Amino acid sequence: MKRRTFLASALAGAALLGGCKREEKASFAISKRNKITIKLATSWPANFPIMGERVERFAKKVAQATDGDVVIKVFAKNLLVPALQVFDACSAGQIEAFHSGPYYWKGKNPAFALFGGFPFGFTSNEMGAWMLFGGGLELWRELYARYDLYPLLGGNTDVQMGGWFRKKITSLDDLKGLKMRIPGLGGEVMAKLGVNPILLPAGEIYTALDRGTIDATEWVGPALDIKMGFYKVAKYYYSGFHEPGSVLELTFNKKFWDGLPKDIQQIITSCSNELNTTMVYDFQDKNAKALQKLKKLGIHLQKWPPEIVKAAKKALMQVIEEQSAKSEDFKKVWDIIEPYWMQNREWSVLGLKNYLEMRDG
Repeated sequence: MKRRTFLASALAGAALLGGCKREEKASFAISKRNKITIKLATSWPANFPIMGERVERFAKKVAQATDGDVVIKVFAKNLLVPALQVFDACSAGQIEAFHSGPYYWKGKNPAFALFGGFPFGFTSNEMGAWMLFGGGLELWRELYARYDLYPLLGGNTDVQMGGWFRKKITSLDDLKGLKMRIPGLGGEVMAKLGVNPILLPAGEIYTALDRGTIDATEWVGPALDIKMGFYKVAKYYYSGFHEPGSVLELTFNKKFWDGLPKDIQQIITSCSNELNTTMVYDFQDKNAKALQKLKKLGIHLQKWPPEIVKAAKKALMQVIEEQSAKSEDFKKVWDIIEPYWMQNREWSVLGLKNYLEMRDG
């Protein structure tokens, strides 16, 4: 087989624009090498919309860009590894890669939750800027290296909805003792408000909500939530503050990654950047369409009462202070995030927020 050239400078530009192609014409041939097979486990069910679909597309893109020299075999949750055990399996070298969310692993290191996003935090644009230009990705890789892992950006869900509730929430008292599926720092903030946060993988959420094992759940947004059928058992659908720009990860075993040829590393990175950017646009398109369908199904769209929003903001800072006191890593990451967060908030308010108010006011 003739290998095609892949210019590093062209790739660097393509990475930001989402491209991951080889040159159409081969300028010279290099020696053959064995095909590389990568087992990639996800935390999502088979044929899962957007997140699962985009990972499958990523695998195909890598195969095309390497002329079939790299084969990524994607395994849905539980086919190879249970949904919430992909981190450990990849760290141990049982699989080469996984696709999931970093906040699932906050029990291993509280700082990991910050790389997934945090309540009232970065939008998807702000998070991408912090990761690529504010030092976030380098810091994430530094901490993951302790577990022999190497993360790439694997998508962003954009702003998420606040969740599905069986009853209308009108005050803080309505949250007391409520059992809710909610992960990450969002779960810790809700716990401060009296909620009992529960972590469940995707395939178990509907059954738990239907049987009353939980009283409420957040998931992602209209496009995925309608597929999960939550509207059938919970009619109150709240706007969210807990995950305004949640990062997904495409993470590799570091020893395996370091052993890959440099051009293959660059191709995979380029294709992961395409996955990362196109997922946001996919969510925007499908959420807008799914929302119209949900409205016809008789759901009640709700905003959180100001009392709860105010209490949640206060609770967030309590969580940040507590975690910073317990974990040097958490404090280190937060001390880098906070000034970047404040700086970007000012620009986002001046630019985006004011524009939306003018457009829709």
